[in-house]
Amino acid sequence: MTKKILLLEAWVAAGEDLLRAAAALGVEAYVATHEDVYATHYRPDLKEMISGVAFTDFGDPAAALDDLTAFCRANGVDGVVACWEFLSPVATLLAARLGLPGHDPVRAAACRNKRLMAEMFAAHDVPAPRTVTAADHHTLARRAEAAGIGFPLVVKPVENAASIGVTVVSSAEDLPAAARLAASETHKPSHGIPLDTTLLGQEYVDGDEFSVETVLTRGEVHHLAVTEKFTTRDTSRAETGHTVPAQLPPGVRAAVLTATTQAVTALGLRDGVAHTEVKVDSRGRPHVIEVGARPPGDNIMKLIAEATGIDQARAYLLTALGERPDLVPRHERAAAIRFITAPCAGTLTRAEGLPQGDHVVSTGLLKHPGDAVGDPRDNLQRIGHLMVRGDNAAAANKAAAEALNAITVEVSP
Repeated sequence: MTKKILLLEAWVAAGEDLLRAAAALGVEAYVATHEDVYATHYRPDLKEMISGVAFTDFGDPAAALDDLTAFCRANGVDGVVACWEFLSPVATLLAARLGLPGHDPVRAAACRNKRLMAEMFAAHDVPAPRTVTAADHHTLARRAEAAGIGFPLVVKPVENAASIGVTVVSSAEDLPAAARLAASETHKPSHGIPLDTTLLGQEYVDGDEFSVETVLTRGEVHHLAVTEKFTTRDTSRAETGHTVPAQLPPGVRAAVLTATTQAVTALGLRDGVAHTEVKVDSRGRPHVIEVGARPPGDNIMKLIAEATGIDQARAYLLTALGERPDLVPRHERAAAIRFITAPCAGTLTRAEGLPQGDHVVSTGLLKHPGDAVGDPRDNLQRIGHLMVRGDNAAAANKAAAEALNAITVEVSP
């Protein structure tokens, strides 16, 4: 009998990977979305891979949960997966209601709300930056001082993603502006999902950034790869690229994986995937920044496939269906992605020089001459990408740097 799986919001990049994996497995894919989003964002080729659609309003999470429960029972859905970070709690609660594989529903909210996440980390001794929260910047400053957290201080919203609203604050004078930015988005566009606008202040960890991509099956933790992250270095921390695998000494890599296991266990992750962001300080000590109970974005699943031969999207679907995926690497190579950004906000006048050759996995431009482009403060302001492969991480990084340097981007005010 053909298995059926429900994808919560599949128009995001991970959703496309999951739809293609479902088609390859012969699994019927259903999606949960809103009528307007389906009409506006779903391309015809995506719709062809979809067996049915559950329309609901994620702006009302409780009603959406009831809608999707009824839909899954009526259609005999066998598994639930979250494609989009903002819907991971709904996916967890839905799977629990239906008695399907998933994570601990009691801790579902802690996988999205960074205040709750920090409390879970502290309760389970996860190595993480000291964190305080407050409703306004005055209280945040007092609580940071009381906790012994000085400057620089990372200020961010407790419920957002993609580096939106994040500022590295160097002095008390910069706190008001950082607080306004962090609280500026009250609802998530496309679905109108309400966001907690509480401010979060986090101890700054001076070091390199990484992420760990994980598959969990019946509570067993399988780390697929450690990804090296490249970010802007001004007051923002927009991600500019990734490389799989990260170049780390064996002892540091082991410490990163141990910390990640502690973090995903603390959050009650059992069946599914996790994307964990970690910083490693100058002494080689890992600090877990946050965990997402969802697939990685930014085409990291494609990097993993190029580097290891493991199909993470396929593994996620099988785990959600109660099956054990094959997570044995097929090879040891490397792959890197770099994001093309504009030097400043304005109108794009020229973008050319995308790389070609056997080492190029893919390239693409999101913006074209005449389009408005933003200042690259967060991950939403990218104008394109390039992805390359190499025999090892050093070779992939070298190829990516050379390709990025050869691209010309011009903007007029």
